Amino acid sequence: MKSIVGECRVLISDIAGEEQRVNDLNTDNYGELLVEIKQRIRFAQYEALKTVNKQMIALYWDIGQMIVTRQQEQSWGKSVVTTLSKDLQTEFPDISGFSAANLWRMKLFYETYCHNQKLAPMVREIGWTHNLVIVEKCKDDLEREFYIRMTRKFGWTKNVLIHQIENQTYEKTLLNQTNFEQTLSEEIRNQAMLALKDEYTFDFLELADEHSERQLELAILAKVEPFLQEMGGMFAFLGSQYRLEIGEEEYFIDLLLYHRRLKCLVAVDLKIGKFLPEYVGKMQFYLAALDDKVKLADEDPSVGIILCKSKNKTIVEYALRESNKPIGVATYRIVSTVPQELKDQLPAPEQVAKLLEGVK
Repeated sequence: MKSIVGECRVLISDIAGEEQRVNDLNTDNYGELLVEIKQRIRFAQYEALKTVNKQMIALYWDIGQMIVTRQQEQSWGKSVVTTLSKDLQTEFPDISGFSAANLWRMKLFYETYCHNQKLAPMVREIGWTHNLVIVEKCKDDLEREFYIRMTRKFGWTKNVLIHQIENQTYEKTLLNQTNFEQTLSEEIRNQAMLALKDEYTFDFLELADEHSERQLELAILAKVEPFLQEMGGMFAFLGSQYRLEIGEEEYFIDLLLYHRRLKCLVAVDLKIGKFLPEYVGKMQFYLAALDDKVKLADEDPSVGIILCKSKNKTIVEYALRESNKPIGVATYRIVSTVPQELKDQLPAPEQVAKLLEGVK
């Protein structure tokens, strides 16, 4: 009996010692240490991937340059590239990317950017497949710069990038109507302007031409992921019919989003008809309440988006002129049709270049 009691005492002592060690870990903020180390490891992995990507882009740049140089100086024909591809694949069978088609893409990649000292270093900061999409689908250097910067900033996947180009995000972003110049600080103004488009295409929504605001909202809720993708890819969904209680009255915001880069709440008001000036006053009310009751201390001022079926640009301009809250007015369409005339309405190239400088 005494031996059993002794063993129990030892066991109890071991358990107490283990609990003490756990308590010591908790006392020493072990959980915080673990989180910090895991974050550091992930950061190191990400930096390593970025380094590998930069080296690969630099390699493809050099190969493209060598092909161009040999063709110019030694009059190489197309057959040489085919031969080069076969020899490289034989020498490096475990490395993909040396097909004849890809070698020609390297040549095009180099030719596209070799005379642009601004873009040449920037192309190393996004993936090869992203670069190919931009080279093949964009028509001038300003448009390419826009998509390079936005891909780098917002982490667009290849499919998101293709979607943005096909829906003319470049043109629609540069033509957006906001009052951000007057209402946002210089630090985030350009970033905010580039986060809002003039028009959104919701061709993924299963809606008839005639629909109610509630039907529009429910259709969006059923397709939240493609909706956020069309909005730009950096929005998080916080809720629909977001309730605000003010002066013992209830008010509801159609959609409440959060922009991860701008670090601000974004209220979306859905309208199925044309824009009316009084919508701005209602949105100002929502934004004031969000800033006072919901916004965290380290977040930027809340932003409003009034999303209408149609708008008159002059009326929007007047309605926003005296507003003291950051608001943008955009339109939406259900059917995907691309208005080519947008290109003729773009700001002057120097204005576009200045705006893009704000995207880091």
